[in-house]
Amino acid sequence: MSDVGKTDRPAAGGFRRVISASVLLCGALLAGCATGPNANPKDPLEPFNRSMFEFNEALDEAVLKPVATGYQTVTPELVRRGVGNFFRNIEDLWSFVNSVLQLKGEAAASNLMRFTFNSTFGLAGILDVATEMRIDRQPEDFGQTLGRWGVGAGPYVVLPFFGPSTLRDTVALPVDKTVGDPVTKVEDIPVRNTLWTVRLIDNRAQLLKAGEVLEEVALDKYTFLRDAHLARRRNAVYDGNPPEEAPEPEPPAD
Repeated sequence: MSDVGKTDRPAAGGFRRVISASVLLCGALLAGCATGPNANPKDPLEPFNRSMFEFNEALDEAVLKPVATGYQTVTPELVRRGVGNFFRNIEDLWSFVNSVLQLKGEAAASNLMRFTFNSTFGLAGILDVATEMRIDRQPEDFGQTLGRWGVGAGPYVVLPFFGPSTLRDTVALPVDKTVGDPVTKVEDIPVRNTLWTVRLIDNRAQLLKAGEVLEEVALDKYTFLRDAHLARRRNAVYDGNPPEEAPEPEPPAD
């Protein structure tokens, strides 16, 4: 019993430090980025966000996109589908937890059944038998849980490496990435790093075609992605039925 206590306390303390660091980072961003009177109220950190967006774009062009393109070229489509199914199955378990926290009984039951059936009959989730059984995925994360209980989204934030977010989702991110991700519990470091890398590459490969379309249609890629992300997250929090937003105040007349 004493050994368990000694093991759990440092882990919990480390988790709290991660959360605290995220909150302090967000506060520093809000305090340190001055905005003018014409700033977009949803994006008061736009100068900082655009610099982070450019950093992420450069990283993607130099590393992630070429690796993902190679992965898609050399890996059979059936294998890629199995890899994606495996990681989505892991996500279904965390979606179940957040559905419970949001008191969504139907969504919780669906996510639990998906995880159970795919883990049992789908070879640890490699085969998506739940979808064949017409049990739909209902993704939920801790940011949505906070939104469900009235925590506002806050300003738009572009995070290095992670990309588009909001203040609320940035605070929720450490919970999603530590508590909600079983990969972080893998004690074998090489195995854990391999799983992280494969998931990252697979996720990027799934976006290759969408990225090509975006390059063709978006006049300002930053603005397009920002508005699309905010609309998608708002829609997710309200389960596809968001309330009407109050009209933005008109700028003062000269």
